[in-house]
Amino acid sequence: MRGGSWRWGFLLAVVIALAAAVAPLARPQIPVPDADPFYAPPEGLAHFANGTVLDSRPIAVFGLPLPVAAWQVQYRSTDSLGQPVADMATVMLPPGPWTGAGGRPLLSYQVAEDSLGTRCAPSYALRGGRDFGIVNTLLDVPFLTETLRRGWAVVVSDYEGPQSRFFDGVTSGRGVLDGIRAARDFAPLGLAPDSPIGAWGYSGGAFATLWAAQLRATYAPDVWLSGVSSGGVPANIPAIARGVDGELQAGLGLLILLSLTRNDPGSGLVELLNDRGRDALVRESESCGADLVVRYLFARMDDYASVPNLLSHPVFEATAAAQELGGAIPDVPLYLYHSTGDDVIPVAGFTALRDRYCAGGASMISLHSGVPGHNPAALVESFGAMNYLADRFAGIPAPQGCTAR
Repeated sequence: MRGGSWRWGFLLAVVIALAAAVAPLARPQIPVPDADPFYAPPEGLAHFANGTVLDSRPIAVFGLPLPVAAWQVQYRSTDSLGQPVADMATVMLPPGPWTGAGGRPLLSYQVAEDSLGTRCAPSYALRGGRDFGIVNTLLDVPFLTETLRRGWAVVVSDYEGPQSRFFDGVTSGRGVLDGIRAARDFAPLGLAPDSPIGAWGYSGGAFATLWAAQLRATYAPDVWLSGVSSGGVPANIPAIARGVDGELQAGLGLLILLSLTRNDPGSGLVELLNDRGRDALVRESESCGADLVVRYLFARMDDYASVPNLLSHPVFEATAAAQELGGAIPDVPLYLYHSTGDDVIPVAGFTALRDRYCAGGASMISLHSGVPGHNPAALVESFGAMNYLADRFAGIPAPQGCTAR
């Protein structure tokens, strides 16, 4: 990738992000998903196969006149409870024909949805919704812009599903895989039978991406992933929550606590909350992670608990353990990266996951980045993540075994 094209792409992305944040003020508000009939599941949902396109509509990305064709695609998936769900994805097609070898690549890009409510979903942001909850999607504009500049088709799924099940690995992984199925079969994208498919996500998006890679062989063997890039990987969930507890990003700890409690009501976690904690469970039921970070600066989770050291309690740790990555070994080529100075997700969890994947026989390049900080590493290390995918899409074989950098 030439540096000049990246700089122009980044500048374009900044313009898009600013316009997306400002332009909606001049037009009617887009209804949030829960108030939009298009998101409602059709009758007989259970009779459709996973990945089936249920409905679609064209959209203008961020509500702007951009040279990108885009659609919202509703598709069938199955959540971790075994229930059929109608998920939503945004599929995007760059202008001009694909000039590379073979079919146009399809990239499944996972935004860090990090939410308790559907107004935080990327489909709402990408259609032009205005709400503070769109901030996570706006942060990914530079990466989405560059993938489209390369000529790749892109699918961005609301992988948490209509119940916004943050840190639900099975729901997220299935949502990603069925979103790929839907995009692959969506005729307006014009994908060819030999179009390679890849996946990429950072932070919360990496969680969903790697769960999809782990589930692929058993849940969606018809979906082959030529390459998977994931960075800022959320491994060791209790360590993440303990690391931010009482700190600037304490709201992330509350997001984790409330999500695990809500997703698994039989875990016993709700019984460990005090009145303040149970009130937060109700009051924040539709909040985005960004909302919580702003509202709960320097908060301590023990203030919401009826027991001391809640984040080290066996019930909390057992509930989190069910959602940890590493329970299965991906059988697709991996490129994983993480800052050694990550200020949000401790690097030790990443290292342990890397070692687990390698011991299980994964083919993987792993990078312990010296770029300090969670967000700076996301930007700087995106070069390697995208180039790894580009090589796989070009048919260059992935290195076998584990390579650590």
